[in-house]
Amino acid sequence: MSGPTAEETAAFRERVLGYHREHGRHDLPWRLTRDPYAVLVSEIMLQQTQVARVVGFFERWMEAFPTPDALAAAPLDTVLEHWQGLGYNRRAVALKRAAEAIARDHGGDVPHDYDGLLALPGVGPATAAAVLAFAFGEARPYIETNIRSVYLHEFCGDAADVPDNAILPLVEATLDRDDPRTWYYALMDYGVHLKRTLPNPSRRSRHHTRQSAFEGSHRQLRARLVRAVMAAPGVTALDLAEETGADIAAVERALAELLAEGFFAEEDGRYRIA
Repeated sequence: MSGPTAEETAAFRERVLGYHREHGRHDLPWRLTRDPYAVLVSEIMLQQTQVARVVGFFERWMEAFPTPDALAAAPLDTVLEHWQGLGYNRRAVALKRAAEAIARDHGGDVPHDYDGLLALPGVGPATAAAVLAFAFGEARPYIETNIRSVYLHEFCGDAADVPDNAILPLVEATLDRDDPRTWYYALMDYGVHLKRTLPNPSRRSRHHTRQSAFEGSHRQLRARLVRAVMAAPGVTALDLAEETGADIAAVERALAELLAEGFFAEEDGRYRIA
């Protein structure tokens, strides 16, 4: 897959930025700040969650935990209470662990460098690059689902099973290094537009996966166990099986996972938030 010419790059940028100027989601609360902690919170919340659902959670979270120090000092059960409804509770635990590392190792300031960000719990390459772009204006190529859709649509024709390592050079070749913040927001908005108006280009990615059904799933059981333990600390596995209506073996398996991941603590067969 050959890279775009200078003329193609210019036309592509104008197409993306033109859409963003006219139709961009400029009022999203995390787009109105360059606070790296707020950007980090938004990036973690937006993983596997629709933007419209995140807005209210983000605003309430920032009121409750306005700084990394505030989040680091908060009890885990309080943190999980503010996360309920967003799903994938392990993201809340990772975000709290990241805040603890920031408070402990960085004087309460989110790291300003890629390696420092990448060392934080729950922060992968895309999240680290996003924080650098949106908080610090540092241009580093990365891919997320909407960005991937744009490049598949614009540069990959009808090709299927396209790997990210074929897309990343295109991202780098067309990256606006002077204003990566605006550029990445524009790419995301254009990607959302493409998904709404065309067959989802992401389906042609090698990395495309459909999210499994939540109802009746192991994920749902874990979420129900977290809520039950928050509501009644000190419950037993049998109590939880009766509360959730789940098989005791499935409950014990989920409890073992939640213990290992740091959600729960257990004493004499009774469970509470860690």
